[in-house]
Amino acid sequence: MIEQLLQYDTELFIYLNNLGSTSWDGLWLFITNKLTFIPLYAVLLYLIYKHLGWKTLLLLVFIIAAMITFTDQITNLFKDGFQRPRPCRETDLEGLIRYVAPRCGKYGFFSGHSSNSMAAAVFAGLLLRSYYKNLIFILLFWSAIVAYSRIYVGVHYPLDIVFGLAFGAFAGFIFYKLQAYLRKRFIS
Repeated sequence: MIEQLLQYDTELFIYLNNLGSTSWDGLWLFITNKLTFIPLYAVLLYLIYKHLGWKTLLLLVFIIAAMITFTDQITNLFKDGFQRPRPCRETDLEGLIRYVAPRCGKYGFFSGHSSNSMAAAVFAGLLLRSYYKNLIFILLFWSAIVAYSRIYVGVHYPLDIVFGLAFGAFAGFIFYKLQAYLRKRFIS
């Protein structure tokens, strides 16, 4: 059963990865770069400050840092625990896939880009929903695009992405609840 699921995952990866073309590679490399979305994070921090004030912003900076650290470290635990090689490391896939990324890590289950972007999307979307009710949908779409970029550049299978997104949503929700508790206890 697991072998069949992994086979389907590989086939879907090959299909999705081969949808790319050299004319789009630069865009997807830009999207997959961790530094690309610093302006988005800055805007979200500004909106938090604008609507919730300095005290809340300072508290949330620490909570967000803890959330990203948490998702990164859990992702690494899973990668080291499952030790599923990334598609760009599979010699069986050589010649079948487009490898566009500048580097290829060792293990890929599950995607840190997916989990971090989804955690940030859920956290910020829930936090700011009373001011911008559609923001969460924009952020979820952004997270999905970041996640897909990992397939496009050849470094993650679709299941890596799905599990990363699911874990990120869970982490974003848990840390949103944590910040609500801490704000109520220490700021309100």
